[in-house]
Amino acid sequence: MRILVTNDDGINAEGIAILARVAAELSDDVWVVAPETDQSGVSHSLSLHDPLRLRDLGGQRFAVSGTPTDCVIMAVRHLFKDVLPDLVLSGINIGQNVAEDVIYSGTVAGAMEGAILGIPSIALSQVYGPGGRGDANWDCSATHAGEVVRRVVKAGIEPGILVNVNFPSCAPEQVAGIAVTAQGRRNLALLKVEERLDGRNKPYYWLMGARNPHEPVDGTDLWAVRNNRISVTPLQIDFTHEPTMTRYAGLFHGLRG
Repeated sequence: MRILVTNDDGINAEGIAILARVAAELSDDVWVVAPETDQSGVSHSLSLHDPLRLRDLGGQRFAVSGTPTDCVIMAVRHLFKDVLPDLVLSGINIGQNVAEDVIYSGTVAGAMEGAILGIPSIALSQVYGPGGRGDANWDCSATHAGEVVRRVVKAGIEPGILVNVNFPSCAPEQVAGIAVTAQGRRNLALLKVEERLDGRNKPYYWLMGARNPHEPVDGTDLWAVRNNRISVTPLQIDFTHEPTMTRYAGLFHGLRG
């Protein structure tokens, strides 16, 4: 089985090293193709107006001067030519990718591109606590990721579907189980704009998280990770909302252009 590993935190991130080791437990044909630099929050963007550079680091590890989506495309269409890998693993991201996060996440986008190309794909993220990135309990995902991936691969991933996995911020032995969840939704704005002044008293701006306390809905990814459960959420490529499509079909019936 050929496994492609990518991420959005960059080729030298701790999470991708852990995921590469997990992949090596499943296969002896593991390729790591990841961004040269941190690409967090780039979502499913493509580098259409700049050339891509590919740096061979040896041992089937490559750095790409682009986004996670670029990395998957470069691997599948250039390194592998027309031979698809059997599995794409994207992560392990530092920080959760739940609820609205999946819209912005480069980690999820890497798995999404794999699914678009017809490859079973899984995104994996490690939640960290109030201490920030330095508070990430990598032992949790390192301990449990292999078993989660094995079970999902054995069960199969249908075409057009990717799987989003989030590991809670706790020690491995404190994990309360695995929950198959729905994508949650927060009841507040995700981002705020913070204005600051530089040394010349000119303004500049940071996009900052604006997450106030909230009570997540039972059965969602937000609820699972808060309750020390590993969240496994199937996501679909097709964004079509069929009930609205049916309702609008009647709205425009009989109109001619």
